[in-house]
Amino acid sequence: MILVTGCAGFIGSNFIHTWLASQDEPVVNLDKLTYAGNLENLSSLSGDPRHIFVQGDIGDKDLVSGLLAKYKPRSVLNFAAESHVDRSILGPGEFIQTNVVGTFNLLEAVRAYWNELPAEGDSLTKSNFRFLHVSTDEVYGTLAPNDPPFAETNPYEPNSPYAASKASSDHLVRAWHHTYGLPVLTTNCSNNYGPYHFPEKLIPLVILNALDGKPLPIYGDGQQVRDWLFVQDHCRAIMRVLEAGRVGETYNIGGWNEMANIDVVKTICSRLDVLRPRTDGRKYAEQITFVKDRPGHDRRYAIDARKIEKELGWKPQETFESGIQKTVQWYLDNPEWVKGVTSGEYRKWLGRQYG
Repeated sequence: MILVTGCAGFIGSNFIHTWLASQDEPVVNLDKLTYAGNLENLSSLSGDPRHIFVQGDIGDKDLVSGLLAKYKPRSVLNFAAESHVDRSILGPGEFIQTNVVGTFNLLEAVRAYWNELPAEGDSLTKSNFRFLHVSTDEVYGTLAPNDPPFAETNPYEPNSPYAASKASSDHLVRAWHHTYGLPVLTTNCSNNYGPYHFPEKLIPLVILNALDGKPLPIYGDGQQVRDWLFVQDHCRAIMRVLEAGRVGETYNIGGWNEMANIDVVKTICSRLDVLRPRTDGRKYAEQITFVKDRPGHDRRYAIDARKIEKELGWKPQETFESGIQKTVQWYLDNPEWVKGVTSGEYRKWLGRQYG
């Protein structure tokens, strides 16, 4: 049994699907169901006894402690986070509460549980328990065009409230290992994309706006560079880190796919031109609109994933070309999911940003 947090969202729900597709070990899924949490992401698992869903907050230490005592997981994986830079600029308080205070309360509940585990002589002991914390490359700050990609040894230089809150949570996890001995693992990933992605992020926003005939908003000059990682590759990497990662270590997970935002958008447009041509015969790229850049927009992120490749034998299976093809096709094939998610609070936020 494992306990995962925040797995009704994008990366987390993909992780649960990937996990249960490869093994029968049950998963307890604790999710607060904020605006980006969506049980429709997990609807195919309805009635599956291997998936146990609990609505709740990682900051609720009593709830977490009760789940740990009841289910006795061998590992806890923390996906729960407020995760969008733009929203962190508009309202940083939620990011501090969830990503910093929430992680602290989760760590304290897990530490108390771990302290009660036997030292030896049982299938679950203090030494074989793991706490895996899922984080982001944004904690490292920004790169110049000719800088080498972020390695695990790079100093933290977060530039947005979101990145600072995630950096803080990473430091808490590290401290709980070095101070209390909690057996932790940390992963820092590059930009994910794929199925179930909430459409406030670039790729799903562009796909859905294109299909709706709306402008495709590009910040600044569109030359911001990101390393793109297909979400299922990321999930497989996390499983490998949980299986064989060295306690106390950080593993950077990237796709080796650096691409400027404008080129990502043009690639999506070209895929849509083939898969769902506009009825007027025009190209989707004609909908591209440049908008004012956001404050403090980091120019480039890139991940050096050689450590996880060398130590754990993980490599991404998807290129950007194969991954974006699967992603665009998934959105075309799932209009009911799209209809369900593009409503309510999302539309209010989107109107403030691009209305």
